[in-house]
Amino acid sequence: MKAIVVADQAAGTAGMTLAERPQPEAAGNDVLVEVHASGFTPGELEWDTTWTDRLGRDRTPSIPGHELAGVVCALGYGTRGLSMGQRVFGLTDWTRDGTLAEYVAVEARNLAPLPADLDFTVGASLPISGLTAWQGLFVHGRLQPGQSVLVHGAAGGVGSMVTQLAREAGAYIIGTGRAADRQTALDIGAHEFVDLQDDSLEDVGAVDLVFDIFGGEIQKRSAGLIRAGGTLVTIAGPPDWPADGLAIDFVVEADRAQLSEIAQRVREGRLRTLIGNVATLDDAVAAFNPTERVKGKTIICVRP
Repeated sequence: MKAIVVADQAAGTAGMTLAERPQPEAAGNDVLVEVHASGFTPGELEWDTTWTDRLGRDRTPSIPGHELAGVVCALGYGTRGLSMGQRVFGLTDWTRDGTLAEYVAVEARNLAPLPADLDFTVGASLPISGLTAWQGLFVHGRLQPGQSVLVHGAAGGVGSMVTQLAREAGAYIIGTGRAADRQTALDIGAHEFVDLQDDSLEDVGAVDLVFDIFGGEIQKRSAGLIRAGGTLVTIAGPPDWPADGLAIDFVVEADRAQLSEIAQRVREGRLRTLIGNVATLDDAVAAFNPTERVKGKTIICVRP
């Protein structure tokens, strides 16, 4: 099968190639998926799990990418909950070969049925952004109607999902980002927008929940805005602790029920994904390392 392969961590994207790799087999509790569309995270070549297995052993050459939409074409021993020929989407294990390939072996529990009225490109754009937003808001942040939420990167892949889901849940949304992102953030549900270059973040005042994707100085300043009993959730590393609140750093996990909730909202027009670029597997190396900023998520269309 054709796949994007990385073999040299020091080389980064310069060491990324399109190559022929053996087609994987479905182990126990796995399914083999014929990949139709795939998503990736630009920074994943910096993750230890891209280069090692669950026991910390080298597993190069590796195939990156962890989001997919496709069709089940084989079932491993003992696999339940999915069937041959079923359309699926989901999030693969961090320590196994990924989805920038024509086929991928995935634990069945990491996948959810993809409704017939959602195309594969949309399906592949949802898992990381959608699950990160869902888990940060409702599992870790315990968002309640009427609360105020400061959403960093509100027009980005994760931030746009956070903004929409929090707005639907009855929260008051203050989005942040670049000046060029203001209208997008407002269009998808933010009540206010803070330009992090020209506006004062501290003018926001006290909020119930901060959803941080930046870390660093922005995270530190945001921690000071949490009102008593509030929460800072982050995907950007060890958090600064609010004076009178909670701080949670989390890594997104696959969850079939949550994926189904997200897909249902997309079907009903209550949630939309921002796709900025669609490229073929042949062009995936260039798409992984763009020469200019892409607004929205890049999706690799593995099959026409």
